Amino acid sequence: MHVGVDSFVAAVTDPTTGRRIGPEERMAHLLEEIALADRVGLYSFGIGEHHRAEYYDSAPPVILGAAAARTERIRLGSAVTVLSAADPVRVFQQFATLDLVSGGRVDLVVGRGSFTEAFPLFGLDLADYDELFEEKLDLLLRLRESERVTWSGRHRPALRGQGVYPRPLQDPLPVWVGVGGTPQSFVRAGLLGLPLMVAIIGGEPRRFAPLVDLYRRAGAQAGHAPERLQVGLHVFGFVAESTQAAADTIYPGWHEMFASISRERGFATPTRAQFDATSGPDGAFFMGDPDTVAEKLVRVSAQLGGVDRISLQMTNPRLAHDDLLRGIELLGTEVAPRVAGV
Repeated sequence: MHVGVDSFVAAVTDPTTGRRIGPEERMAHLLEEIALADRVGLYSFGIGEHHRAEYYDSAPPVILGAAAARTERIRLGSAVTVLSAADPVRVFQQFATLDLVSGGRVDLVVGRGSFTEAFPLFGLDLADYDELFEEKLDLLLRLRESERVTWSGRHRPALRGQGVYPRPLQDPLPVWVGVGGTPQSFVRAGLLGLPLMVAIIGGEPRRFAPLVDLYRRAGAQAGHAPERLQVGLHVFGFVAESTQAAADTIYPGWHEMFASISRERGFATPTRAQFDATSGPDGAFFMGDPDTVAEKLVRVSAQLGGVDRISLQMTNPRLAHDDLLRGIELLGTEVAPRVAGV
């Protein structure tokens, strides 16, 4: 099992001083975090994509290009690229270029995203939510297969054999499908034989077992070899010296983040009791000291029939930079070695 970190590059207010960290300083902190993840041996670092005031990750390939120049071994990827709202030609060109810059260390994780701001921003109709992703994923995979593509669809001008350059170092460029809890999404990924990245942000991870099994059965029925049907997890989590310290460090920012989203969507304001329950042995959050987090990683992998990689989303708007650095260090030096043989 490979272990990594995902970041949504949240705007941060220092929890000790109350000072708002400016975007330039936040980017510098982020690159320091990625460089540390590389040094302590973590497998991957992913950057999300959002088009909201509280995040600075609207252009992941730019951030990942800067990270590639500061790292040597760690794989770099999107978490996720909102393909529905993007041009697949430009996405392919950007990540192929990034693959060359990084020396073949790129993973492109594509999905539909959990927020909808990108659709009106780029002149797209939310009513086309599913069709946009399906059509654009088809084109992206065609571009991956051949430098010259003849293709037509509803949501982008046709291609008539034009060349798309540059070509990536990795052949093929790894493309993962990011999914939530929709069975059709799991089946689609299985039928295409694409690796699966499952976002688990609530509930109990073991409840995803039937969906992961559905993905594997769809892939097998389509004739794909088992080794192609990789499963990854994107989860919230944090590692500290003790489980109590991890929870107390993360909770203020978690509450701020989810209280805001709950107001937007008409949900009840989350409570500390909900947070603690979700951080428990069967909950979706991977929170605690190194032993606790490692044990949970192993347990959840077994519940889902084997997991190839897990990425912890460890950033939030009230998390001090030094605390995040320590969390990354513990994840790389203490947690990852404990689960490497799983």
